[in-house]
Amino acid sequence: MFRLSSVRARIYQLLEPTAWPHPGLSPVNRIISVVILAATATAVIESEPTIHSGREWAFSIAELLFTSIFILEYVVRLWVAGEDARYQGFLGRLRYAVTPAAIIDLLSVSPLLLTFLGTEAFLLRLFRLLRILRVARLGRFSRAFDAITTALHSRRYELIMSVGVAAMLLLVSSTVLYMIEGQAQPDTFGSIPRTMWWSIATLTTVGYGDVYPTTALGQFFAGVTAITGIGLIAMPTGILAAAFSDALQMQRTANSVERISSEDT
Repeated sequence: MFRLSSVRARIYQLLEPTAWPHPGLSPVNRIISVVILAATATAVIESEPTIHSGREWAFSIAELLFTSIFILEYVVRLWVAGEDARYQGFLGRLRYAVTPAAIIDLLSVSPLLLTFLGTEAFLLRLFRLLRILRVARLGRFSRAFDAITTALHSRRYELIMSVGVAAMLLLVSSTVLYMIEGQAQPDTFGSIPRTMWWSIATLTTVGYGDVYPTTALGQFFAGVTAITGIGLIAMPTGILAAAFSDALQMQRTANSVERISSEDT
């Protein structure tokens, strides 16, 4: 006998990553991930005039197809959300609709609607990439996210300190070069905020070369700033590398203990 509730429960299991009983993603969420990547790639390609010109109709059809899929998915997710006790009934559906995951789902269908209103919606299309995070909360993706979160949390004080040191070096180098080069190049070094652009490019070792000191003393301090920038970049990199290594090691240890426990039982 056909039961609508059993169908809804099965669809909920396929759509909700936390309800999928097997490792990794469900087949439906794998398809959705592919569609998200295809929609994002289409939006990126569409920004190239030589490809988009003369093929506007094809991109419009593709956007209509992708948006239709996302609208259907959003409506179905809203329907099956009642399988979660928190979102049962009309008010429960409203609570689900304002969750971050549901808002991201809604943003994924808005670009086409805004395009019809004459609004540039390219940036909103990129929000679809965030939905990859929504459908990949289990399996290896989830473990990777947990490792990143654990690493950042365990080294938060060291990272805050490195940010403080970076801000101090930025201010000091900008002030020194402002005092040395301010009169010689007032357009680029005429104030500390203006000089900060040069300091950022130098401390991050980017070195665009659009702004540079011309006096001997200014070039000397520029060299000191550049050398300091190498250590500035290495400091948070080393902190994060050590944190990721520790987090992955803890995960391996936990997995080993869990596997041994399951074998014993």
